[in-house]
Amino acid sequence: MNLKPLLAAMSAVLAMTCAAIVPTVARAQIEVDIDKGAVKPLPVAIPAFSGTGGRGADISQVISGNLERSGLFQPLNVANVADKLTDVNVQPRFPDWQATGAQALINGQVTVGADGVLRVDFRLWDTFSQQQLLGLQFTSTAENWRRVAHKISDAVYERLTGEKGYFDTRVAFVAESGSKMARVKKLAIMDQDGANPSYITDGSYIVMTPRFSATSQEITYMALRPTGSSIYLLNLQTGRTETVGKFPGMVFAPRFSPDGTKVAFSVEKGGNSDIYVLDLRSRASTRITTDPAIDTSPSFSPDGSKIVFNSDRGGQAQLYVMNADGSGVRRISYGGGRYTTPVWSPRGDFVAFTKQTGGQFHIGVMRPDGGDERLLTTSYLDEGPTWAPNGRVLMFSREGSSGGSRLWTVDVTGRILRAAAYQGAASDPAWSPLLD
Repeated sequence: MNLKPLLAAMSAVLAMTCAAIVPTVARAQIEVDIDKGAVKPLPVAIPAFSGTGGRGADISQVISGNLERSGLFQPLNVANVADKLTDVNVQPRFPDWQATGAQALINGQVTVGADGVLRVDFRLWDTFSQQQLLGLQFTSTAENWRRVAHKISDAVYERLTGEKGYFDTRVAFVAESGSKMARVKKLAIMDQDGANPSYITDGSYIVMTPRFSATSQEITYMALRPTGSSIYLLNLQTGRTETVGKFPGMVFAPRFSPDGTKVAFSVEKGGNSDIYVLDLRSRASTRITTDPAIDTSPSFSPDGSKIVFNSDRGGQAQLYVMNADGSGVRRISYGGGRYTTPVWSPRGDFVAFTKQTGGQFHIGVMRPDGGDERLLTTSYLDEGPTWAPNGRVLMFSREGSSGGSRLWTVDVTGRILRAAAYQGAASDPAWSPLLD
């Protein structure tokens, strides 16, 4: 296991500071209403940031890619605009930018000090009202420039939509290679835009269902070897890996509680699967379902008081909610088809799931009481949704009829469906919380 690139990226998290350097106006006159029936992407100009250090164009390109992939913004080609914005403290010539059709302008300046410290100042402007909407300064280590770009993207997204951004995050997933009959599966982690992938396991055994803790510092996952299955905890800062207890039968589908002190998972023995919860401090485990059926895929509510899971106790796989101690079980899905892999939104307002109807698979959402069910995608095989930390976007894996899985994203309305930036074959994505 080579965790050096990963640990370097995690240590760089500690080196960033941010400051508001100018007052902002009361409220943007331009904004993106993400709850409208149809969203027309907002035209935005993002010229290469000026300054020293050779990272200005790179930073603006990362910001542009983040905003474009959200489906809410349309970055414009502004290479030929006469106003070159060489000084971030000088007000833009707004008629030049109005002529491009841009409703918003993001410009910035990069400096690298003699001590190697990177400083990035940026401004967000309403080009037609000629008002500054946001101004921030970030300082960090020079190698941490991509995280600065993600931070700026989050700030712009929040200012124009009113929702938290999700760009300064990472995704754990299973990287796949080889033929369908001899598939190699490695535990991997990357930035949400597909950059900086690190491969944590070597592919000599199968890994499945990686999941982040609430602090982003740990991942739990299932490993399947010829000798059986185990659930592991991986500390991303130290690189330490440890198993989660010993259980008779196959263990799978682990997931952290919101406070990171517990892991819920399933244990299969003799054709029956039940859900257990392990206290990571005492290492005591508690079996919380005892039905003679397949109970699996537990996911805690954001406050930790409830768990959603899927079970075939009613004849085929459906979704159920129970209290965190296993009491008060109630079914919440009643549509036709099979419901699996539920995961509670970090906002608490929806449960996402995989649904199979006939020969089609869907990613869907419903309220925790079962109401307002909506199918967001349809394909040959969509499965395994995971929520962005703002609860507005889902990532999942999609397999084509010829085989091979890719990662995709869809917003909670189902209108914005995109292939994720990672180009390789992949499955089982898990989105981290926002990084500190």
